[in-house]
Amino acid sequence: MRRSPWATLTVLALAQFIVVLDVTIVNVALPDIQSDLGFSTDGLQWVISGYTLLFGGFLLLGGRAADLLGARRIFVAGLVLFGVTSLAGGLAGSPGLLIAARAVQGLGGAMLSPAALSILTVTFEHGRRRNIAMGIWGGLAGLGGTLGVVAGGVLVDSFSWRWVFIVNVPIVVGLVIAAPLFVRHFPPRAGARSFDLPGALLGTGGLLAVVYGVVRAEPVGWSSFEVIGCLVAGVAMLAGFLVVESRAAAPLVPLRLLRSRALSTAGGALALNGAGFLSMFFLTAIFLQQVRHGSALHAGVEFLPMGGTAIFGAVAATPLVTRFGTRPVQIGGAMMSTVGLLLLTAAGADGSYAGQLLPGLLLFGAGITSVAVPAQIAAVADVSAHEAGAASGVVTAFNQVGGALGLAVVTTLSTSKTTSDLAHGSSQSDALVAGFHRGLLVAAAFMVVAIAVTALSPRLAPSAEQIAEASVAA
Repeated sequence: MRRSPWATLTVLALAQFIVVLDVTIVNVALPDIQSDLGFSTDGLQWVISGYTLLFGGFLLLGGRAADLLGARRIFVAGLVLFGVTSLAGGLAGSPGLLIAARAVQGLGGAMLSPAALSILTVTFEHGRRRNIAMGIWGGLAGLGGTLGVVAGGVLVDSFSWRWVFIVNVPIVVGLVIAAPLFVRHFPPRAGARSFDLPGALLGTGGLLAVVYGVVRAEPVGWSSFEVIGCLVAGVAMLAGFLVVESRAAAPLVPLRLLRSRALSTAGGALALNGAGFLSMFFLTAIFLQQVRHGSALHAGVEFLPMGGTAIFGAVAATPLVTRFGTRPVQIGGAMMSTVGLLLLTAAGADGSYAGQLLPGLLLFGAGITSVAVPAQIAAVADVSAHEAGAASGVVTAFNQVGGALGLAVVTTLSTSKTTSDLAHGSSQSDALVAGFHRGLLVAAAFMVVAIAVTALSPRLAPSAEQIAEASVAA
């Protein structure tokens, strides 16, 4: 049966849309989730981190599975897993069940996202048609992130926080039905069937242990056996991951790629960028509702201008890279993000939105995507063509994992400040504001480190083709 490539693109882009949507749609629901299920403040961040850690940790394994078992098969399996865990999250009656559902939902996203991109690249021939398809794919993914906060606000205010998860179910059902009709089956890649599952388990397990240790440091103390044990176990597993990757015939992360100064500095910058982005979103969503007492919908609408400048920053970055190279654009974007975060630290419980919050949100939005686009371009600029996909996957995983690790650090330090101020007699509102400000300062410190890392990157003048393809991936 002949299938229209544009119908295929519609199915794939909608799938990627909900994967990206679920990163942001949950943020405005966090206060209601915390209140309804009894989350602690340090535990609440796992609703975000559980998803991003498993998504980033298994992203490369998902891509390998698509190559070896068939992209459509893995795409549909990822959709089914994503839909089932979305329903489980919507029905969860305890913090543990919700975190578990979110974590496995991230695994579903790690299966379907690289499989969808693989199908897209073989459906459209290289050239203008593929560039148009990639542009639509990237645009819908970006739109998912922007609309997520507003959609989340509408669902929370109109129904309940549970609907930010349940809304995925009918979309997934429709996509699972549509996939065999509109998406071709591509045979698995011939050759050795090596998944490097030990590498994926060690890498993701090590990261989970480190994040858990950091999160538990605030309630039980850095010197506790629990925290030290988690951190030691995490570091040991990550060391084991490096050993496995160095010896595997088909490693998830080809360590030789990290010898590229451009790729390693781009990966570091994207990890720090992810840390700044998730931290700002998490803190500000709670601040807008718990301190300024806005509704979920109101908070979503207040985030919307930032989404507009983020789109502008992504669009503007490409011609700027063409003219000036990757490094100046990355540094400029990181500086804008830093200033935006510092402006947000002036926000109090009673100040105006236009005067205290909007300028920082606008600058941060434009800056954060002005880092992401040139960093992704730099990552693939000096690797061979046949390794460009692997390089892009590595730095995308860096971004997701860095975001989860950074959020753990920011949440721990923010919560400790709020707890300390409450113990010294501050009001609930003042203590929350103080914690919000400290968290933003830590996020700003991440962006300052990103500037320093980027300053070590080589001067690059990528080709027009590399810029076009990497901009979509970013």
